[in-house]
This record gives sequence, structure tokens and C-alpha cells, in this order.
Amino acid sequence: MGWIVTTGLVIAAVIHLVPAAGVAGPQMLRRLYGLDAASADLLIMMRHRALLFLILGGFLLVAAFRPGWQAPAIVAGLISAASFIAFAWTAGGYSSSLERVVIADLIAVAALLAAGGALWAGR
Repeated sequence: MGWIVTTGLVIAAVIHLVPAAGVAGPQMLRRLYGLDAASADLLIMMRHRALLFLILGGFLLVAAFRPGWQAPAIVAGLISAASFIAFAWTAGGYSSSLERVVIADLIAVAALLAAGGALWAGR
């Protein structure tokens, strides 16, 4: 069962680390989201969001190999991915670029639910 927990956390980590590239600036944000950060305010917020993904993705990756961190990492990853899905679905009308993010987050949720189930079953 341990390999399911590790694999689920690594999958979620990779999904959360990809948007961390947005820290690099507006060109990378455009590539990631098809979003033109026209205002300095939006650019600052999106780059900060990318940094938070770096922190969360790193936490998920380290937790994959540190059993004591796994439960909190699974919870944090689920909150992150599920909340984005909920925001997107309730807002509706999002772009195809954000649809890819929704799909990636659905994969992350599935991986984290599998990891959480395996972790719970192993206890």
C-alpha cells in the first residue's frame, strides 16, 4: 500500500509544480494559462500564486517519502485542487487553457484520494 501513497503524492506534486514556472514572469503565465497579465496587480498576484504552488508542490514531493508528513500533505493537496475545480465549475465559461488546469486538478484529486485511501487502509 505504501507505493500507492508515494505514487499519488508524486503525481499531485508534479501537477502542483508545473504552474510554479509562472514565477518566471508574464511570458510563462501566458504559456501556462493563455492569460495576458495586463496589469501589474494581476501579474504580482499570479506570480505569488506560482510561488505558493512551488511551496505546496515541494511539500507534496517531500511528503511522498516522509510518512509523518503524508496525511497533512494529502489534505493540503486536496484542498488546493478541489477548491480550484469548485471555483471553475461555479464560475463557468472558462477558457480551454483553464479547462486543462481543471482536468489536471481532477487527476490530482483522484491521485490524492487513492493515496489517502491507501494511507488510511494501512493504519
